[in-house]
Amino acid sequence: MAHSRTPGPIEHVVVMVQENHTTDNYLRSAAAYGANVATGWPTAANPPASDQPHDRATWVRWLERKITGAHVQFDTAAVMPFYAWLAASGALLENHCSGFGTNSTPNHLLIVGGQTPTLKNPSRKGPQPVWDMPSLPGHAGDHGFSWRAYTGSSGYPVEFYRQLQGSPNIVRSDQLAADAAAGALPALSMLWHDSPRDEHPAADVTLGHNAIWQTVSAIVAAGLWNSTVFLLTWDDWGGYDDHVVPPHIESDLSGHQLAYGSRLPLLMFGGRVRPGIDHRWCGHTSITKTVLQLLGLPPLGVPRVDNDPGLADLVDQRPDAPLPLMPAPPAFGTTILQPPPPHPTPTPTPPPPPPVTTPNPVGPILLRDGTTLPPPNDVVIK
Repeated sequence: MAHSRTPGPIEHVVVMVQENHTTDNYLRSAAAYGANVATGWPTAANPPASDQPHDRATWVRWLERKITGAHVQFDTAAVMPFYAWLAASGALLENHCSGFGTNSTPNHLLIVGGQTPTLKNPSRKGPQPVWDMPSLPGHAGDHGFSWRAYTGSSGYPVEFYRQLQGSPNIVRSDQLAADAAAGALPALSMLWHDSPRDEHPAADVTLGHNAIWQTVSAIVAAGLWNSTVFLLTWDDWGGYDDHVVPPHIESDLSGHQLAYGSRLPLLMFGGRVRPGIDHRWCGHTSITKTVLQLLGLPPLGVPRVDNDPGLADLVDQRPDAPLPLMPAPPAFGTTILQPPPPHPTPTPTPPPPPPVTTPNPVGPILLRDGTTLPPPNDVVIK
């Protein structure tokens, strides 16, 4: 069906999902600007020596303080200067968390459609599961919006969705920059990379950082800075430590905390994005809801998404807003000069109270035909 919204100033939303790093692990540089991030931890090697355990059971052990995870931090300004610049110049959601306290696939699914039938990564041996769940790309297409999922070679994670499986709108990640240069950037772009550009340990994180920087630069060069909102995040904690304990807002069927998971960076930027450090609690479904808000889409039909307050208030959509609110970033390959931090350094703001007082039990999975699947319960915590 065609959409009937009144055209607004945001014509494109770009969601970019990288892999396996917490806020403390990645954004040490943001402390100088007043962000609530740890400092003084040992500096992480780049590339990391190995990938550490980060499945659901391991995350619960971290939450219960039975382990610390990898207690290290990257030298952000040295190895990822573009991310350091975005954190200092755009909107940094310092208390953004993974949707669930577990590893990759459930959290990717929560971004794509606000639900996950599994709490672990499906086995790569044999056929992959396919579920007929609502999805953000499918919902956009149903309402007349152009979309593309720019993925790695396997189509992960959108090939898990029956409505999206085999779609010609699932293309390789390199195509995004080419589409922008050709004037063909869709209303909704969702970007994933294959290793090593996904930053999943033990990849050299500079490779993924540069891939994101190149993509953003191509969109800016196409003249779309003031009409595009970018949301850049990481899927899960990756086994890395973070000094902030996330609030318990949702439980698995055994009563263990499911949401929120660990804090992860969420960088929101574009010419109409209000810069600054934002302290609210939010999770991966906040990204999904924000896309609905910015494109003027109706509710997805998934309560975890539709009931989320979203983050569209960080975008000035007034037609007469003085632009840009945020300066365009340095072009790829140029020298990055970080914004001078305030002096004295602002005192970090403590995390706000939990957004709910009594955790909600995880509910059933809602399918597109109105039927349901049982709540995810394929990881038993002992």
